[in-house]
Amino acid sequence: MAFDGVTIAGIVSELKGKLVGNRIYKIAQPEKDELILTVKGSCGQVRMLMSADASLPLLYLTEKNKTSPMTAPNFCMLLRKHLQNARIVSVTQPGLERIVRFELEHLNELGDLCRKYLIIELMGKHSNIIFCDDEDRIIDSIKHISGMVSSVREVLPGRAYFIPRTQDKAELLECSADEMAAVLKEKSLPVYKAVYTGFTGISPCIAQELCYRAGIDADLPSSELEAVALDRIVSEIGALADSVKKEEFCFNVVYENNQPVEYAAVRLGSYAREQSRDFASISALLEYYYAEKNVITRIRQRSVDLRKIVQTALERNVKKYDLQVKQLQDTDKREKYRVYGELLNAYGYGVETGAKSMEALNYYDNQMITIPLDPTLSAGENAKKYFDKYQKLKRTCEALTTLTKETKEEIDHLKSVSTSLDIALKEEDLVQIKEELIESGYIRRKGNAKREKITSRPFHYVSSDGYHIYVGKNNYQNEELTFKFATGNDWWFHTKGIPGSHVVVKANGDELPDRVFEEAGKLAAHYSQARGQEKVEIDYTQKKNVKKPNGSKPGFVVYYTNYSLVIDSDISGIEQIEEDRVK
Repeated sequence: MAFDGVTIAGIVSELKGKLVGNRIYKIAQPEKDELILTVKGSCGQVRMLMSADASLPLLYLTEKNKTSPMTAPNFCMLLRKHLQNARIVSVTQPGLERIVRFELEHLNELGDLCRKYLIIELMGKHSNIIFCDDEDRIIDSIKHISGMVSSVREVLPGRAYFIPRTQDKAELLECSADEMAAVLKEKSLPVYKAVYTGFTGISPCIAQELCYRAGIDADLPSSELEAVALDRIVSEIGALADSVKKEEFCFNVVYENNQPVEYAAVRLGSYAREQSRDFASISALLEYYYAEKNVITRIRQRSVDLRKIVQTALERNVKKYDLQVKQLQDTDKREKYRVYGELLNAYGYGVETGAKSMEALNYYDNQMITIPLDPTLSAGENAKKYFDKYQKLKRTCEALTTLTKETKEEIDHLKSVSTSLDIALKEEDLVQIKEELIESGYIRRKGNAKREKITSRPFHYVSSDGYHIYVGKNNYQNEELTFKFATGNDWWFHTKGIPGSHVVVKANGDELPDRVFEEAGKLAAHYSQARGQEKVEIDYTQKKNVKKPNGSKPGFVVYYTNYSLVIDSDISGIEQIEEDRVK
């Protein structure tokens, strides 16, 4: 989610406590739209990252540093000239705007005390970092916005700085309860939309949360709210405003399918507690959240080429399979031709020369049958013609049966590789998948290039009862887990008829509690193409019942003795431990 005013209020609260009264020690511009300010003082040394990136504007404290370019950009040099060793006087937020204003004191070349303002606007594609003098006149900005780009406001050296009012929203922190109710009653929108479009600083996520707290349907038109419901939602909006004024925040991230999906500076009670993780500071939350999101995004980007190869091969094989199945269905009439030939040999002696058909009793079902004839051929020649057709279709059927089976196995294999790409979380996870595609002939190994070192390891979980559960990330790891790591009495899990990971529970010779089977089943469902579904059928059996047919594709196994369970794919609450080498 993007920054909203409430989140920025939480950031300002933290920055005030950490930075006010301290001095700027170092200024760096590692990226085109990004600054890192190192601040020293009574708080020790802290770094503040400021990013005006159009797709991901950010502001938080961090311990990490970034490599700066050899030659500092002009904006960075300007800030160093004016703000090196400047003291941070205040950190403020105008209302609940997505703007943070740093008031700075420094000495000029003559030794006189001067004031400057560094302003960061966190507004998506309109984000910017603007440096102003004590009269709010722009000295420079990290992005120059001319009148050709924006008709609302120019951001250029020498222009006056002001906050453009482009949205007609009520100031949340200044509204009375009656004014809040009036705003909502005026709008003929779903309640949650009326909340975030009616008041500054509130995002759709927070608006949904307020509706949840008030116990009302978020999609109900706000103009149709009954008095009691209107009072409840107004009360919740007022409580949010009071929390912001008192700087009382609760920083938390919520998960779906084990991935972070939302964060907020207030408790998101609409999500279960086991789907939520609390943080002591907004900076820690933002650094964690975007690091996790960046990992997922980076892996998606790095796997684009592999996904394209797999998808292209999959589409080609699906088309080939459909054609083969259609051709195979066409061979079903071969038996009819064989019967025609036999009946012609049996009864053809009575067929008149030049006849176009023959009526005969089919001694296989005791039904009369009409056999089409070529009038230019004798009965015996017609019989031979039908037998030839039968033999041709029989050979075609035998060949297509084999080809169709091979193509179906190839499709299943490619689907399993596609699932492995969805499961991959780190770049080293992609190495083994690429190697599998090379050995399967979908990628050509370059020149004399050697096999890359495999460092990826299976996922490792511990059940609520202390049993270790391992999940393969790809077909090679699946085979390693099932046939090299697992012993005969360990339990093996897999989605029924759906590509997914092999899941192995180390039983240690024990009789496992039911809860272990449920948790292992959830892991099998989660790490498969059925991820996100509420009901997934899982097959499970002891490892000794799982076999690998000779010559089969990597990860393909068969089993004839198994149990089944139906479970959801939610693995929240199952403890995952750091990956280690399967020994």
